[in-house]
Amino acid sequence: QVQLVESGGGLVQTGGSLRLSCATRSLLFSTYAMAWFRQAPGKEREFLAAIGRSADNIKYTDSVKGRFTISRDNAKDTVFLQMNSLKPEDTAVYYCAGRWADRTTLFTATTRYAYWGQGTQVTVSS
Repeated sequence: QVQLVESGGGLVQTGGSLRLSCATRSLLFSTYAMAWFRQAPGKEREFLAAIGRSADNIKYTDSVKGRFTISRDNAKDTVFLQMNSLKPEDTAVYYCAGRWADRTTLFTATTRYAYWGQGTQVTVSS
């Protein structure tokens, strides 16, 4: 069983920044596609960003393009989400997810990911 552990959430003011990390101890991390999702109270879990086995294979949802950046460090088995220009509507629990993938495929649906972290709360005050 692959464990994913998120960290870096917290309380920030509008316009501020946070960097989320998602660490795993899997020897196969370099073969995983990784993604970040979020879920606000009363809403469905929402795709934010995905990164493939190649670090230049990246996809974002429109609402975070230009503000959020996903990256990975295979030497540290970690994926990151740098979040800038945060807004109150970004308040949610943020989850990382992972699964094995070929070199070109990215996934945006929650149902395509096998492994999930426990989530980290991000709160943006107005």
